[in-house]
Amino acid sequence: MSQTSSPPIPASGVAPLAHLGVIRVEGTDAAAFLHGQLTQDFSLLGLAEARLAAYCSAKGRMLASFVGFKRTPDDILLLCSRDLLAPTLKRLSMFVLRAKARVSDASEAFVLAGLVGETVPAALPPTAWSLWREGEACVVRLPAAEGTARALWVAPAGHSAPTGPSLAPETWDWLAVRSGVATLTQPVVEAFVPQMLNYESVGGVNFKKGCYPGQEVVARSQFRGTLKRRAFIAHADAPLAAGQEVFLDSEPEQPCGTVVQAAPRPGGGFDAIVSLQLSASSQPGLRAGGAQGPALALLPLPYPLLEDI
Repeated sequence: MSQTSSPPIPASGVAPLAHLGVIRVEGTDAAAFLHGQLTQDFSLLGLAEARLAAYCSAKGRMLASFVGFKRTPDDILLLCSRDLLAPTLKRLSMFVLRAKARVSDASEAFVLAGLVGETVPAALPPTAWSLWREGEACVVRLPAAEGTARALWVAPAGHSAPTGPSLAPETWDWLAVRSGVATLTQPVVEAFVPQMLNYESVGGVNFKKGCYPGQEVVARSQFRGTLKRRAFIAHADAPLAAGQEVFLDSEPEQPCGTVVQAAPRPGGGFDAIVSLQLSASSQPGLRAGGAQGPALALLPLPYPLLEDI
């Protein structure tokens, strides 16, 4: 794999997160309902932890991804890409049926901020997906990026965001890419089973929980060795965008991957999470968008892939 020089790393800052929305699930059956819909265990989710989770179709293809946590045992928030909130809310609502749970768009009821570096509270436990409370605010530790701490801050509307230097949304997006943990957006809906984005290796799939839509496909991909794609981090000197297909110079007519998430890199160029065929990941000549598109250089992942669950 090719590598590029390390970009400058922001020391700390607070970023607005206008690209994220909030789905709220309330009621005595809220956790049980989500437990039966998502790839993670929400029934046993504690109040001091969060979860990365996927929402899949019956074919195991991801319809949305979330960072979810309980404000109280009967009040759960799911943070997702705003461009997927409306269809995801509609689909979840269809399956509530007789469950004592109410699903709503709570994006206007909460204020979100991204914390980087020294703005991440020292009291927040160091493990990814841990949760710490400060009054009515909840802070979720995200996987680090480039050795830099990151966290999500969520509080009821009207609360002021934490103090600290202003961090550009583009920088937050770039750190999200470099963390290797993808957030699904509209251009790549139904393009991947969770393992194609390494979700089983970053805490996004629980293989011991009960049934959910697409579970058989997800489990089969894991345990029968049928997975042929994985997520990688890549760099290009030209703009990249979610949904772009990736090609090999040796096979310019047949795509071998997809750009999942991209952001401008401090110092120049773009970095991206790309889902690639394993057979293509070790070959030279990767390009985004077509045979004449920008060349992609693959970078090391910041976490190991789990071989066995």
